Amino acid sequence: MTFAVMLAPEAVEDLNGLPAHLRAAVRSVLHTHLRSEPTKISRSRIKRLRGLSRPQYRLRVDEVLVFYDVAGTIVEVLAIVTKSEAQSWLAQFGNPE
Repeated sequence: MTFAVMLAPEAVEDLNGLPAHLRAAVRSVLHTHLRSEPTKISRSRIKRLRGLSRPQYRLRVDEVLVFYDVAGTIVEVLAIVTKSEAQSWLAQFGNPE
């Protein structure tokens, strides 16, 4: 099954703010992992977030974290932030269960 990957306007801004080499890496991983198996948990790449109803998942790309939700066949990318910004982003925008 192929999933449609939709980027929120904030995620587009986040992506455009990254250096070119990271932007290319994120685009590649989004295409590779989120289009085919966005809910497949792995030890280092994809994690299901506990205690939050939104975002549901986190995808790691080098020093960048991609937070996203999956609804049916649509993957909605909510934010693309560096590891250092991740906790503050989750505290501000994450929805506890």
